[in-house]
Amino acid sequence: MFNTRFFAPAALACALLFALPIPNAFADQLPPNDVKSLLGRIREKRAGAPQIQADFREEKTIKMMNKPVVSSGRVWFQVPNNFRREVKGNSPSTTVSDGQQLWIYYPKFQSAESYQLGRRSPLDAGIAAITASLNLQGVEENYNITAAQEGSGYVLQLAPRAPSLKRMLQQFTIHLNEALQVQRTEMLQPNGDRIVTSYSNETRAPIDSGTFQFTPPAGTNVTTPLGR
Repeated sequence: MFNTRFFAPAALACALLFALPIPNAFADQLPPNDVKSLLGRIREKRAGAPQIQADFREEKTIKMMNKPVVSSGRVWFQVPNNFRREVKGNSPSTTVSDGQQLWIYYPKFQSAESYQLGRRSPLDAGIAAITASLNLQGVEENYNITAAQEGSGYVLQLAPRAPSLKRMLQQFTIHLNEALQVQRTEMLQPNGDRIVTSYSNETRAPIDSGTFQFTPPAGTNVTTPLGR
């Protein structure tokens, strides 16, 4: 099974899923044509710089725990599916994906997990959920989307279409500022677990390709929980 330090039960824990009330802004939704136009503007803005890195703060509310679990770190993403996430603090971890292989490294335990991607598994669905706010390419194919203006920015609400996503994600809300940068995401998991992720210090400067490569340090215990 996936390690709950990062993966949600049966899929991913990035990251990431929970039930929040629908924002009041959705009482006055944008018409479908305006939603399509907004998504087009977001894609146009990102096309010139198809990479992003930012600091994040994540708060998980899990039914079986009395207090939320708070973590922070930095995330890197480059289209189409290169991804890196470093968590700081008492339970540090590094998650790296080049689109074909996913590594999760736990330095305190000198252990690493390796997963093969591209098998249409719940793992692939989990990665898609994690990166949905960072990469809105083809988002209409996987989600039903509604949107509304929120102050000077916007809020997008995504409801998954595919059964593989529905099993782990009930609702995904993305808050954008006036510059169409992601400020906060809110995710809903069918079991009621919640996660809020806030982003800051976003930059779209070029990212070295080595950022999305990982070689386990000497002495690391490597496992393949899903097989090779």
